[in-house]
Amino acid sequence: MPPTDDRRAVPSSTGSGRAAVDAFLDHTRRAPVPQAASGRGRLIFALDATMSRQPTWDVAIGLQAKMFDTTASLGGLDVQLVYFRGLHECKASAFVSGGAGLDRLMSRIRVEGGNTQIGRVLDHAGDEARRARTGALVYVGDCVEERVDPLCAKAGELALLGLKCFMFHEGRDRAAERCFKEIARLTGGAYAAFDATAPARLGRLLAAAAAYAAGGALALEAQSRTGDADAAKLLLSQIR
Repeated sequence: MPPTDDRRAVPSSTGSGRAAVDAFLDHTRRAPVPQAASGRGRLIFALDATMSRQPTWDVAIGLQAKMFDTTASLGGLDVQLVYFRGLHECKASAFVSGGAGLDRLMSRIRVEGGNTQIGRVLDHAGDEARRARTGALVYVGDCVEERVDPLCAKAGELALLGLKCFMFHEGRDRAAERCFKEIARLTGGAYAAFDATAPARLGRLLAAAAAYAAGGALALEAQSRTGDADAAKLLLSQIR
């Protein structure tokens, strides 16, 4: 079940920022859904928006544009934003073309204390992959507060659907590292760590994952011969 479906009954705060986010999500859900047959790639961009992400949240907002800059020549990319925060909130936009409006949406989202909801993200990704071919799930987070075995079982289901997970890990949490690596391995995707002191690395990783979602391994190989070669080569060495 998509994250948005079972959250409609949850009362939201009255802040104008939250109202703006909800209005944007409602608008995108009413928009026509891009068709995979159009030749455009589909990518799910999932973010942990709990309080521990505060130091690098604004950085991530600025870097997400890298996903679109590298894919125009590959036929374009339709991206869906998924985020969770607080104790129960987990929401998704519709797929939007070229990231239209995602920067504005992300700039209005504020982190809130709460637990990780990675399981819900993986469930949602599976639902989307069943609806239409989806090239990749990109997840950016720093910790795991859920049982790992159920997450790995969900990752196995994504593997059967052909959906690869690119798990981008902020920080040095060893439990999260082990979990993220296993999710990436099970889906045939890739794991990479980045640090708040070197935010450009996240931008290169996002660009490489987007290239894969839009054009597959061949596009990633082509990117490995450009200025973003390090990130592309790292992902290429792991995907299968």
